[in-house]
Amino acid sequence: MAQGLDKLNARWGAIPGKVRAAVSDEMEKIAQEVVRDMRRVAPKDSGELVRSIDWTWGDAPKGTLTIGTVGGSEYGSLRITIYAGGKNGDGDAFYARFQEFGTVKMPANPFFYPVWRARRRSVKSRITRAINKAIKSL
Repeated sequence: MAQGLDKLNARWGAIPGKVRAAVSDEMEKIAQEVVRDMRRVAPKDSGELVRSIDWTWGDAPKGTLTIGTVGGSEYGSLRITIYAGGKNGDGDAFYARFQEFGTVKMPANPFFYPVWRARRRSVKSRITRAINKAIKSL
């Protein structure tokens, strides 16, 4: 009986690390896909705005437009932020929010939130599938 309990405890103890790795991998794939789609639909006048769209683990660079975070307390410390605008290696795309929301003199040309809203539901289900697959693989 103790041998079975030891085996169960070993498998149970492996769950957090395995799930964390699976969720982390899936979150990176999702972030790359969302960024690719945002870049595809973003205005491309000078290219600065397109180059400013990216993702990072944790907080986004200062001065950027963010969609919030994927992850957070629900998944432990795993947190990805997708952002646009701010300074990048090629220039300053401070105008990202003007493009997204418009101004008094310019209509909105959204590229950021529409992509996120279109993918939001699938993001949660993909992360849930990654968790379930990791647990079943033990």
